[in-house]
Amino acid sequence: IVEKDRFQTLGDLRKQWTESGVETSRATVYRRVQELGYRCRIPQVKPLLNQKQRQKRLAWATEKQHWTVAQKTREREMPKCLKSSVKYPQSVMVWGAMSAAVNAASYQEILEHFMLPSAEKLYGDEDFIFQHDLAPAHSAKTTGKWFTDHGITVLNWPANSPDLNPIENLWDIVKRKLRDARPNTLDELKAAIEASWASITPQQCHRLIASMPRRIEAVISAK
Repeated sequence: IVEKDRFQTLGDLRKQWTESGVETSRATVYRRVQELGYRCRIPQVKPLLNQKQRQKRLAWATEKQHWTVAQKTREREMPKCLKSSVKYPQSVMVWGAMSAAVNAASYQEILEHFMLPSAEKLYGDEDFIFQHDLAPAHSAKTTGKWFTDHGITVLNWPANSPDLNPIENLWDIVKRKLRDARPNTLDELKAAIEASWASITPQQCHRLIASMPRRIEAVISAK
């Protein structure tokens, strides 16, 4: 059933299994798929990369391959397990709060009023490297000037590379906890976001940071 279409949802697989006469739970279907060795996430979506972006990713990974964790491939990575997507789906931005839209000016306000106090609390007077992706608000010239004016070093970043950013896994943890919470109102949603974020441990953050060498090695291996 899996081999017929690797992009079926677990619900689709369970339905087909049930129709064949086997009553089973969603969790059992997922476990059996994993046990059988089909490591594709269902469904799993990867950014669509053009050749120029691929070259930039490889150059970025090659440059960073000797970084230590302190500074910063299995079947599921096979082409037949991956589905391409394009950027900029409808979404919201979250930075400890929810916003309908973030432009360069409002992003700089967030940096000023939230990021800087957090950085001062974490690092004091020590230098640090800030990382964000290439969203328009992030890559705007005025935003670059803001970082320069504040003496903050920004990590260069290849386009369409959320898989290289460990904070994406952190958001995934938050989303899974939110699914369990099932908020019904906006206030419940905000409370659930805060609670799920607060439950993340420093150990989880450390493990994600420690995964960077493996991510970089995977890019270089895949060229």
